[in-house]
Amino acid sequence: MRVIVFGGSGMVGQGVLRECLLDTGVSEVLSVSRRALDASVDSAVDRKSPKLRELVCPKEFESLDFNSLADQLTGYDACFFPLGVSSVGMKEAEYTRITRDLTLAVARVLVERNSSMVFVYVSGEGTDANSKTMWARVKGGVENALFDMPFRAAYAFRPGLILAKNGIRSKVAIYNFFYRALFPLVWVLGKFPKLSTDTETVGRAMLRAARETPQQRVWNTAAINSLGR
Repeated sequence: MRVIVFGGSGMVGQGVLRECLLDTGVSEVLSVSRRALDASVDSAVDRKSPKLRELVCPKEFESLDFNSLADQLTGYDACFFPLGVSSVGMKEAEYTRITRDLTLAVARVLVERNSSMVFVYVSGEGTDANSKTMWARVKGGVENALFDMPFRAAYAFRPGLILAKNGIRSKVAIYNFFYRALFPLVWVLGKFPKLSTDTETVGRAMLRAARETPQQRVWNTAAINSLGR
């Protein structure tokens, strides 16, 4: 299986990259990002792996036009899309551009060039296209748009609390502060599969979804944990 990962330098993205590189059934992993993977991910991701190829394309991320990269995005079996930003302090138009417009710009190119591709999108617990909460409404719209595209299958992962494993650290300072300051509570929550998952489990669940293409399209925390065992 050949896979594409968007957002490989983020906390969840690192977990997905790691599991893809470790999986003997994955022959190639293409990491697509605005900036190259750096030393901060070395503890989790083997950047020297012969499976790993990087496609760094800042102009395309800025313009939201990935058509010039279509040839390089052709011939893949799955796309894992844990790329995202926090909505804190952002206006809806700005958040929508990064969250909806970017995701769908990528998806349109991929589905045109990879008719048998599986697309796995990470949104979050509480996502709902009819929600009064801005981020939940925007991400819900993204999910629905992906479900309408002619991928072989499209899935929405809606995790709640995600714990970092295997040396992975978030690049968002406030998340790292949260984990340190509330470690006892986080540790307790980690014992409840309905409330929390971890980066390793999410990566494994994505791979299993891509291989088995189950009928269920939306996966909450408990379902992700079950799929990623």
